Amino acid sequence: MSKVQEKVILVNERDEQIGLMEKIEAHEKALLHRAFSVFVINDKNEIMLQQRAQHKYHSPGLWTNTCCSHQREGETNLQAGKRRLMEEMGFTTDLKELFNFIYIAPFDNGLTEHELDHVMVGSYNDAPQINPDEVAAWKWMTAHDIKNSMESNPELYTEWFKIIFDKYYEHIS
Repeated sequence: MSKVQEKVILVNERDEQIGLMEKIEAHEKALLHRAFSVFVINDKNEIMLQQRAQHKYHSPGLWTNTCCSHQREGETNLQAGKRRLMEEMGFTTDLKELFNFIYIAPFDNGLTEHELDHVMVGSYNDAPQINPDEVAAWKWMTAHDIKNSMESNPELYTEWFKIIFDKYYEHIS
C-alpha cells in the first residue's frame, strides 16, 4: 500500500484557509500552514513526551511534546488532535485549545516549518500504546524538569518543541 500524499492547509495570518498543498512541498517552500501541538498532562502535573522514531524525515530521535501534526481539510483542531494522538500514542482523551501562534523553524535538510500552531492540552494517566512507525520512546516529565533539560541539552529536543514549550510555559506559569 503506497502512502497517501498528506496535504496541509495553507492559511493566512488570520488562520483563514487559502489553499491546500502537499506537505513536503509546503515545507520546501516555507509556506504558512495550519498545524497543532498536543500536551498531555497526568495527575502529577507531568507532561508526556515522545521521542520521534529514528527514520522520520526530519528531527529523528529527538524529544518533543506528546504529539503534533497537521489538520486535514474539513477537520476541526480538536478532531485532528484526537486523531493524531490515537495514531501516534494509541489513546485518546478530551482536549481543549489553549492558544495559537505563528512560528518559523528551518531544518538542516532544507525544509522549514512555518506554522500557525494550535496548542491543545488533555489529561491522561496511563501508559500509551506507541506506534513504532512514529514514536521510539516516551516518558513523563514536569515542566520544570523539561525547562532545565532544554537549557542544558537543547540538541535533544525538536526545534518546534523548544519554541512551543516556551509559549506553553509562559501560559501555565
